[in-house]
Amino acid sequence: MSEAEKNRGGGEKQSSAQNFDKRERFVYQDDDVIEKPFNWKQVARLFTYMKPYRKQLLPLVIAMMVLGTLTRLAIPAIVMLAIDEAIQPVSGEPDKGKLFMYAGLMLGLYIIQWAANTFRIRFTNIIGQKVIYDLRHALFRHIQKLSFRFFDKRPAGSVLVRITNDVNALQDLFTNGVVNLMMDCVQLVGIVIILLAWNFKLGLAVMITVPLMFVVSSALRKRIRFAWQDVRMKQSRINSHLNECIQGIKVTQAYVQEKDNIRFFHHMNTINNKAWNKASALNQTFGPIIELTAAVGTFILFWYGSVLIQQQELTIGLLVGFANYIGNFWEPINRLGQMYSQLLIAMASSERIFEFMDEKPTVGELPNARKLPPIRGDVTFDSIVFEYEKDRPALKGISLDVKAGQSIALVGHTGSGKSTIINLLCRFYDPVQGRVLVDGQDIRDVTIESLRSQVGIVLQDTFIFSGTIRDNIRFGRLDATDEEVEEAAKAVRAHDFIMSLPDGYDTEVQERGNVLSMGQRQLLSFARALLADPRILILDEATASIDTETELRIQEALKTLLQGRTSFIIAHRLSTIRHADTIVVLDHGRIVEQGNHDELMAHRGVYYGLIEAQYRFLSA
Repeated sequence: MSEAEKNRGGGEKQSSAQNFDKRERFVYQDDDVIEKPFNWKQVARLFTYMKPYRKQLLPLVIAMMVLGTLTRLAIPAIVMLAIDEAIQPVSGEPDKGKLFMYAGLMLGLYIIQWAANTFRIRFTNIIGQKVIYDLRHALFRHIQKLSFRFFDKRPAGSVLVRITNDVNALQDLFTNGVVNLMMDCVQLVGIVIILLAWNFKLGLAVMITVPLMFVVSSALRKRIRFAWQDVRMKQSRINSHLNECIQGIKVTQAYVQEKDNIRFFHHMNTINNKAWNKASALNQTFGPIIELTAAVGTFILFWYGSVLIQQQELTIGLLVGFANYIGNFWEPINRLGQMYSQLLIAMASSERIFEFMDEKPTVGELPNARKLPPIRGDVTFDSIVFEYEKDRPALKGISLDVKAGQSIALVGHTGSGKSTIINLLCRFYDPVQGRVLVDGQDIRDVTIESLRSQVGIVLQDTFIFSGTIRDNIRFGRLDATDEEVEEAAKAVRAHDFIMSLPDGYDTEVQERGNVLSMGQRQLLSFARALLADPRILILDEATASIDTETELRIQEALKTLLQGRTSFIIAHRLSTIRHADTIVVLDHGRIVEQGNHDELMAHRGVYYGLIEAQYRFLSA
């Protein structure tokens, strides 16, 4: 290979890596490391989820914890007594009776300790799982209330990771971490008191290394927390990419882009692996620091302890007791180091969880919002101005008055504002200026549920949930009977194709209804809307995915569906809009024409041009 080819190959790899970095930053720009200082207020906020169980299980857990800790603290003292009073007493011969007594006492304490720990672990696991359940439920419930703007800027996979992986990362903290923390702190305090009481000088000498250990380990605190935040962010991006790949697998294979997808996944997997290795390496530094500190402390113990024995200020039993307590001292210190690392991991996840929990819906209800009573269906758009991005208005002073029972067709080029009008009527967004009125009431003054329950919408991209055909139709009204579900399907001409399926209405369909054709999915969405019986009905390109033969069959169904309802129809097909009471023509966020089909055709304006273009396209 020539030098030029090598350089070109290296340049291609560098360019590919740069493109991957740009793609990653663009797609996941919302998912950055949260630069917030470590604060205990957030830890306290996390532990508020344990409050419901403080009276049910916590007293028993604490009792078991105290019992287990006391027995653990008592055992080295008994070893000391056994040596000084039974094995090598200061004066006299070894006392076998006392030795057996102390051995039996130790055995009893070990049994009590085992039983206490067994019960403690069992009940802490129960509490931990309940807390994780509550936290995940609270997060999901909150996300359900967030507005469309929240989801517009976040990949579905990123949201999914917060509910699954980030909540799971807190499991160890709640099941074992909290109680172990309390237990280890009690044990440490108990050991320090005992050692200083036994021999103040020796106790002080062996503890001199502890402050040095905390100074060194605290210097790593911030680096470790940000490292684990980075790991969570990288994992979130991988999950987002996986979700995107699975959803778009047909497009990927149709354009033969599997290799590029694999390369990009390899790139993301590599940086995730590096982030994990970095965080893990930082995390593992606690162990060696504690081991080194323990080794220094042990050296001081035996060196200074031997001096005190020679000076007859210390007995051999006391030295052995000191050694046992020192061993028991560094064990909880090591666990506390691991606990601190666990806390840092939990903080990285909890910050991401609370970032979502602190999101406020951009479309919210007023404190005094009232329930919207059953409506007639009058709709007014009063001087509406709306923008998805600041200083880029999508609607510019839209005013429209619709009477109950009228059908309104919205037409115009892509991006003219048709769907935006519908989004404002459903209150998926709120206008920057102006008002949307239903039966003369500003929809911002009523509860969102009472509004949307009286508005039905059929989209071009019909979403079919996992479950049966019957369940998908009943989604429009969950308390509907089987007979009502079937009547709705018959009214929209869906009954025949449903009965041709293996199990009829009980046929299981997977997510997005991939076993059904586009036309069949649309018919199910019509049945779902009819069953909901809304006073205002929105058809957003609802017949765009239906073939001509199927469309002819549902025209009569549409008459049934639209009868007596205020309807808004977004469509390009002439057959769908020509019978509308009023056709509103939009262009760049403004209403440029308004009237029925015959009036607009006679006017020979924008609408006439759209229809002529459609005819030329169909006849070509």
